[in-house]
Amino acid sequence: MGRAEARRAQKSTRKKGGKPKKTGIRRFFTWKKLLAYFVTLIALGAGAFVALYMYVDIPNGKMEMKLQSNIYLDAKGKVLARTGEVNREEVTLDKVPDSVKNAVVAAENKNFWNDSGVDIKGTARGILNTLMGRGKQGGSTITQQYVKNSYLSQEQTVTRKVKELIITLKVDQKVSKEEILAGYLNTSYFGRNAYGIQAAARAYYGKDVKDITPEEGAYLAALLQAPSQYDWSAASDAGKRNAQARWNYVLDKEVEQKWLDPAKRKDMKFEVPKPPKAPEGLTGQNGYLVDAAKKELEQFFHKNGRGDGALARGGWTIKLSIDSDKQKALEQAVKDKVTSRLDKQARKVDNYAQVGAVSVDRKTGKVVALYGGEDFAKHQISNATREDYQPASTFKPLIFASALDNASKTQDGQPITASTMYDGTSERPVRGSDTPFAPQNEDHVSYGNVTVQDAMNKSVNSVFAQMAVDVGLDKVKKTAVDLGMNREAGGFDERPAMSLGSMSASPLHMAGVYATLANHGKKVTPSIVESLTHNGEKVAAPETIGSQVLSRTHADDVTNILRGVVNDGTATVVQSSQYAVAGKTGTSDDNKSAWFTGYTPDLITSVGMFGEGPGGAQVPLTGTGGVGRVNGGGYPAEIWAAYTGQAADGETEFDLKTDEAGAVPPPPAPTGSAKPTPSASGQPTPSGSASPTTKPTPTSSGGTPTKDPTDKPTPPKPPTDKPKPPTDKPVPPTGGGDGGDPSTNLRLRD
Repeated sequence: MGRAEARRAQKSTRKKGGKPKKTGIRRFFTWKKLLAYFVTLIALGAGAFVALYMYVDIPNGKMEMKLQSNIYLDAKGKVLARTGEVNREEVTLDKVPDSVKNAVVAAENKNFWNDSGVDIKGTARGILNTLMGRGKQGGSTITQQYVKNSYLSQEQTVTRKVKELIITLKVDQKVSKEEILAGYLNTSYFGRNAYGIQAAARAYYGKDVKDITPEEGAYLAALLQAPSQYDWSAASDAGKRNAQARWNYVLDKEVEQKWLDPAKRKDMKFEVPKPPKAPEGLTGQNGYLVDAAKKELEQFFHKNGRGDGALARGGWTIKLSIDSDKQKALEQAVKDKVTSRLDKQARKVDNYAQVGAVSVDRKTGKVVALYGGEDFAKHQISNATREDYQPASTFKPLIFASALDNASKTQDGQPITASTMYDGTSERPVRGSDTPFAPQNEDHVSYGNVTVQDAMNKSVNSVFAQMAVDVGLDKVKKTAVDLGMNREAGGFDERPAMSLGSMSASPLHMAGVYATLANHGKKVTPSIVESLTHNGEKVAAPETIGSQVLSRTHADDVTNILRGVVNDGTATVVQSSQYAVAGKTGTSDDNKSAWFTGYTPDLITSVGMFGEGPGGAQVPLTGTGGVGRVNGGGYPAEIWAAYTGQAADGETEFDLKTDEAGAVPPPPAPTGSAKPTPSASGQPTPSGSASPTTKPTPTSSGGTPTKDPTDKPTPPKPPTDKPKPPTDKPVPPTGGGDGGDPSTNLRLRD
């Protein structure tokens, strides 16, 4: 083809299409096609985003972000301990000062109150940098950071960032800005193991966030950018300069947003935060105090429907009723009277001695002091709340209380009162029981006929075994449970051995029982929790004072008879000229536990001493501290006396309304004369008599002796006002029965 023909062909082509036809790959990249590709890509992307938006829901919050620490305070508000895996305490937004909220928003997302929750440029930049492997990038809004903290993992992937974008948009539509900011403040990490603004305020300034100043708030806001680098106590010189620069930046942004007055800004000075404190631990007695509160609250929450995991999820501020002065006095009493006398190298048994004690205020029912052991870090079983040792003869007053409450009579039909006569012969078989039982008295001492008062003073086993059968074992158990003992306690079987305290109990339970007696029969359920808040909201604490479970007259009758144990019985070591005292000693089978539980008009304290061998085995206390048998009138009573001498306050005399006004006996009469015992009228009568004209006639089960007009009363010796000072060694047994003897024919449960 010639030139002319070529020109004609080219001309013809131009007429048809205007431009030469593209061939090969070039034909796919015309501007029209590129535009179509772009539009299609946008449409596909938008469709995919819409599909994802419809598909992705707001997930449930991460459980770990719901976990908080629990804070335990003493009665004066001092922090005793913090517990929980996460050091976080949630607060409502109204508890955060405006200056702190403004500082955080100015530093992290100044347009927070008006934006849609998403920074498109920042998110796109983050996705691109993630694709290119450049690592973590900032630029997220407060809403995005809240979503990441509360719903998503911290991994740096495109999938996670896309999810964050979608969830953020949904959260911004469904959740108020206030809720988002509160969530962000409560979930962000501030360093020093502090999650949330409240934990941060305590970690850096030692106070609640509500008390944080604008200057301090600006520093807390600055920490959010680089918590570890800006922590003043650990930062390098460069880190400190950067922290201070960030602090200035935060304040300047507040001025820019008109949230801070420029003149005030000029006067602000950087305040160096406090150095970090070691986390409050659970060593010493603190661990036992927290343990007691946790046990109580777990039961309380279970009963009132909050659920078994309410405490574990955290967020609780628990103020304990512990009086720091009384707590110190109790700890010192144990040290002075027991632990300082132990020589664990010289005596193997000294390694096995455990002491537990609980002290309760009668009027409030609150636990004011508690001793759980030498150190919670070494011995996690609390001796104050453990329920695996026998209360022994401290149970005997409950038998008498039940006798009064049920208007019970002896086998011979005589009403049971403090003046009723019983046969105190050791190993005398009880009458009226299907289960044979013939308990020995301590040291095998037989007392012949004795009044109930004398039997209580000397803790005569044979008398109370018979009395329990006379009352009815089921009725005795009911009275004991009504007064505060645990119905499900081990060994609490309706058998005659129950009369010697064969069930298990804790010092906390026994303190509650005796507190009910001291409170004139109105139920006291001791509580160590003074007040309770959850995430700043007050929650009702456990109730301590309940209904009348024993008539006032009968409760006061028991108090009156227990004064005799102190005035002329196994607990003379606790006598005081400063205040009236009522109480009862107890020593269990094989000497594995020893007790004294007693009270003044306002303060009830139960002290238990337990023999705990290797593997938790119960072992005898005999020989502890270099003495022989450990009795309730020894170490436990000495601890009680030393503590109460420091802690007792308020009323000094019992306000009693009693039918047994004369039940408290005077000290023993001189040898050779009849020992006076009181009558119901209040006048002393010879021991073995029910009235000035009666003479005891032995019976097999107790009852009223026959009259003899020739008998005359012996005038009583007036009681002394001077107390007997505590001795350096435990008081030896006075011949009573504190819970049995290793050789008794029916052994108590070990």
